[in-house]
Amino acid sequence: MKRIIFLVLVVGLVSCLSGQDIRPVRDDVGYCWDSQQLGRLMDYLKSVDKEIMKIPRLVAGISPHDDYLYAGTIYYPLFKQISRTAKEVVIFGVTHGTVRKKIGDPQNILIFDSYSLWKGPYKKVKISKLRGYLKEKLDSQLYITNNEAHELEHSIEAMIPFLQYFNRDIQVTPIMVTGMDFETMERISAVLASVIVSYIKENNLEIGEDIFFLISADANHYGKDFDNAIYGEDQKAHQLGTERDQKIANTFLAGKMDREKIKGLTGELWGKTYRDFKDTVWCGKYSIPFGMLTVLQVVKRLEGGKELAGKIIRYSDTYTEGVIPLKKPGFGITAPFSLKHWVGFFSAGYYLK
Repeated sequence: MKRIIFLVLVVGLVSCLSGQDIRPVRDDVGYCWDSQQLGRLMDYLKSVDKEIMKIPRLVAGISPHDDYLYAGTIYYPLFKQISRTAKEVVIFGVTHGTVRKKIGDPQNILIFDSYSLWKGPYKKVKISKLRGYLKEKLDSQLYITNNEAHELEHSIEAMIPFLQYFNRDIQVTPIMVTGMDFETMERISAVLASVIVSYIKENNLEIGEDIFFLISADANHYGKDFDNAIYGEDQKAHQLGTERDQKIANTFLAGKMDREKIKGLTGELWGKTYRDFKDTVWCGKYSIPFGMLTVLQVVKRLEGGKELAGKIIRYSDTYTEGVIPLKKPGFGITAPFSLKHWVGFFSAGYYLK
């Protein structure tokens, strides 16, 4: 009897520990975690995605992380372009304000987690061995490991269902980016890129073919709820706000990419200091420039004779798109949309030229 009780306790303990090693889903409303429901969404997105894109093989991309019923048509054309042979994806995520408040608002560092698995709609998603490699090789002052931060943050998990739909065996390296000035971004991203390049060479990987870089970000958050209504709250204000978004994206995140473009982007997104906003509230104000600087350095070190070029695949916003017309989808929206409250978003793809 004692032996049976002991075995039951051991099994229970193992089960408990196993459960703790899987990152729990943060947003089970705006994102879809059921394979059948996701299949319905993807069938719809495929049916309305009529554009045939002529674009070289992508090595990196920028994706929204807003609710699927708002931004699904913006996610889809990017994710369908990611090579099915890619074994792993490095995801640069946001550290949103609610997370910063909870964990003490760390600055000038990257945030890793220590989970072995993340939940996916088809099966558990494995963490790439790159994460452990980075922790081993990077100076410990450049990062922290904080599971609570990753549990509270939704910008990275938003990528998982779309990635796993197109590649059931995809592995990920989740990296949350905190606030930092441009010089610090350059310094840390250069070190990170150097370690990633070593990993790529040691494992005989090819960027785009075997490993992909994905940046999670939404564009302008407009309305009094975001303390951001500089144009007013009517149709003209919406037009001006979305035109501003598109001008920033097309000027600084399309065409030939280089350091000066990324620095120019921060000049548009940041205010007097890197911690302030200028006249638009992009939650990707750190994840985009940091991620792009990292990708630029990786390309430079691996593909010396080639340049990184980009294309804005699609832009829209919650007010323009409204809600995707799926009946009983199984998931929903987490915020309203109106002229008084809307969020812009876009997808972009980057390739070697």
